[in-house]
Amino acid sequence: MAEITAAAVKELREKSGAGMMDCKKALAENNGDIEAAADWLRAKGLAAAAKKSSRTAAEGLVGVAVAGTKGVAVEVNSQTDFVAKNEIFQGFVRDVTAVALEQGIDDVDALKAAKIDGGSVEDVLTANISTIGENQVLRRAKKVEVTNGAVIPYVHNAAAPGLGKIGVLVGLESDAGVGVLEPLGKQIAMHIAAAFPLALDESGLDQDVLERERAIGREKAAESGKPADIIEKMVEGAVKKFAKENALLSQLFVMDGKTPVAEVIAKAAKDAGTTIVLKDYVRFQLGEGIEKEESDFAAEVAATAGLNR
Repeated sequence: MAEITAAAVKELREKSGAGMMDCKKALAENNGDIEAAADWLRAKGLAAAAKKSSRTAAEGLVGVAVAGTKGVAVEVNSQTDFVAKNEIFQGFVRDVTAVALEQGIDDVDALKAAKIDGGSVEDVLTANISTIGENQVLRRAKKVEVTNGAVIPYVHNAAAPGLGKIGVLVGLESDAGVGVLEPLGKQIAMHIAAAFPLALDESGLDQDVLERERAIGREKAAESGKPADIIEKMVEGAVKKFAKENALLSQLFVMDGKTPVAEVIAKAAKDAGTTIVLKDYVRFQLGEGIEKEESDFAAEVAATAGLNR
């Protein structure tokens, strides 16, 4: 059996919101595997509601830029929010986003090698680290393009034009004019920022994620004591509900809380007398998926001064 450390219990407790003893038991039951233990807690109904992604947020900025039928989103991380407010850092994120848009790049290695200010993006980034005195990372980039129509950007918690904590791009394929597509795209982008869809439609959902939900649902249903065939129906119903709630086109539009996004688009298309297809989207939230080390500032000061707390 794997050793259950206090650090592992603490990490699982922060991840799940469950009690310390429940976390310790979950780790013991799952050979110390934190992800498996988190699923075990969910299946047992012991985990608290999912924590907001800000728990694991790193600092920095997301940049978005659009030119007609193409757009790009780029994330650059820094160690502190203070640096994210630095004009040099903001200028770098803005310039890198512009380069990615101009050259149609959404591969990080290719973007690092792209030319900017007489050198490469990576050279400028290295120089900025030296100048600012804090580590910075070009983390990811993604482009959205349509053949005919528009790509509409949205930035939430904007620090400057085109820069913020959440960047969204919506690609609408249509013959409709910008007077139709821009307001529609802006509302959909705001929905995406708030609702955090995992895929455009149910077919695009990660099968591993669905299998994980299926396993959790099966363990929960097994405790009901119902016959196997009923349990399978319960499980598939739970998975179907999860898929519907996490695929963009089937999510309920946040603006009214009752209309599926697909129907919102269909109505706009009918009103415009043409077709409108939501072809693609991107949602970058700053620091999403990055574990950010938490610290006790008072304890650090006390330790530095040689004091006991």
